Amino acid sequence: MVNQKTVFVCQECGYKAPKWLGRCPDCGSWNSFSEEIAEIKSSNKGDNASFLNMPQRIDHVSMQKELRHKTGLKEFDRVLGGGIVPGSLVLIGGDPGIGKSTLLLQVAQSVSDTGLKTLYISGEESIQQIKMRSQRLSIKPSEIYLLGATCLEHFIDAIKELDPKIIIIDSIQTMFTELLTSSPGSIGQVREVASKMMNMAKSSERAVFLIGHVTKDGAIAGPKVLEHLVDTVLYFEGDGSHAYRIIRSVKNRYGPTNEIGVFEMKDNGLEEVVNPSKVFLEGRSNDVSGSVVISCIEGSRPILVEMQALVCSSSLAMPRRTSIGVDPNRVSLLVAVLSRRGGINLSNNDIFINVAGGIKIIEPAIDLGIISTVASSFLNKPIPPDTVTFGEAGLSGEIRGVGQTELRLKEAKKLGFSRCVLSKKSIKTLKGKVDLELVGISSVADLLNVLF
Repeated sequence: MVNQKTVFVCQECGYKAPKWLGRCPDCGSWNSFSEEIAEIKSSNKGDNASFLNMPQRIDHVSMQKELRHKTGLKEFDRVLGGGIVPGSLVLIGGDPGIGKSTLLLQVAQSVSDTGLKTLYISGEESIQQIKMRSQRLSIKPSEIYLLGATCLEHFIDAIKELDPKIIIIDSIQTMFTELLTSSPGSIGQVREVASKMMNMAKSSERAVFLIGHVTKDGAIAGPKVLEHLVDTVLYFEGDGSHAYRIIRSVKNRYGPTNEIGVFEMKDNGLEEVVNPSKVFLEGRSNDVSGSVVISCIEGSRPILVEMQALVCSSSLAMPRRTSIGVDPNRVSLLVAVLSRRGGINLSNNDIFINVAGGIKIIEPAIDLGIISTVASSFLNKPIPPDTVTFGEAGLSGEIRGVGQTELRLKEAKKLGFSRCVLSKKSIKTLKGKVDLELVGISSVADLLNVLF
């Protein structure tokens, strides 16, 4: 028997109370109390057995070769760092309908084909609905087991009896434990269920995938500790109007972060995109102002994307600055640099920035592309279509070098570009010969002179 004690904790300041309160007496927050387990006394210590070992010196720790299970989807393996690690806990978040369940059902098919028993636990759909989706995706009969359950204690027993190697939980917000009386999806329930699944994954070497809901701001719903608890956090990005889906790794204990995998949504499910740069540049118009190709690094992969800008006169007291795919604060900063250091007055113009293809870029190497395309649209002068740019801009107007220059240039050459505008410092870091015309610049003024 388990002796349990629960307490209500304010999620804003940590104040504890024996019963639920509408307003926290410490910080004054409303509706911030959530029920959590304060103490659990049990004679069964099996769940924590793997954490009760004696301390060892770091040079005495034995190392075994890392074993990974390949999923058969190279883009998904890339994001995971090379495959599924036994005993790992992976959290996948994304907008409703983006394709999270579809992707993991395809992953279940791939890993089960290798003989790994997979259990798909659904708290949102019946097993008949999952069967219908599997038929649409042409999922073949294999070692995939379906279970419709929401109670942790119930499906833990099913896991011990079936002994699967891969477990998929769809979704973590629908699961609950009988130890808490709060409703499923509450902060206490999400934290406790995830903690139990983490202990089970580590002690039994089973890989667990958790599908998580997201808030209206795009963050994974629930406590932030959920992302700290898991080994890997993946975000599914994409727009309903685009067929392409991007899965991005924002945390990975077993591989690089900010790695991306690109998929295309079709009638029969998600298909891998082998050459994302080619896809993102399809349909690009030549000899049109306000368009430039930039080279960015996502994880370990170079990707070429088209940056577009539209600058037009504004009748508003405060002109609009709208951006899609890039940080709007970064755009405002670079517009100010272009106005001050480049001599182009944009104070009375609306500026719209877009990254074609629906991809989001966060690295500073896109600065040169944003400045170039805004200046091109304002001057109504097109940038040569065989030109690619990358580099970081400072507030004083200087152009700084960025890393992995050779990798970016090789990708540009592979796609047929013959000219690259970049920082002079980046050119000095090159070790080998690159079959491209390299134009080195050191300031925003140099950039405008070279392009226009």
